[in-house]
Amino acid sequence: MSKTILTIDDSRTMRDMLMLALSNAGYRVVQAVDGVHGLEVLGAAAPDVIITDINMPRMDGFGVIESVRKDDRHRATPILVLTTESDAAKKERARAAGATGWIVKPFNPEKLVSAIRRVAA
Repeated sequence: MSKTILTIDDSRTMRDMLMLALSNAGYRVVQAVDGVHGLEVLGAAAPDVIITDINMPRMDGFGVIESVRKDDRHRATPILVLTTESDAAKKERARAAGATGWIVKPFNPEKLVSAIRRVAA
């Protein structure tokens, strides 16, 4: 059975690019438009990996990571941050909140799939 990836990004273009790259690699993709929506979708989707942006309306990626890590059911779910940010302090904040990895946009589809395979083993 294919693994499920939850993508959380406020950019429709980025969601479309993620959908294409991940579905072509054989993943089932569930999408959310911001952090609040991502947490709503999370319960029903039971994803194997979460990919979240940092800068979003309503709830940013840091809030998503912290909320996911507080939930026992998703404490071990890998979370990859996919963002235009490359600031070391933000990376450290994400890691401290419980992020598994950090990928800077624009992303290379092969490298993204490779990162997912590493964390979702």
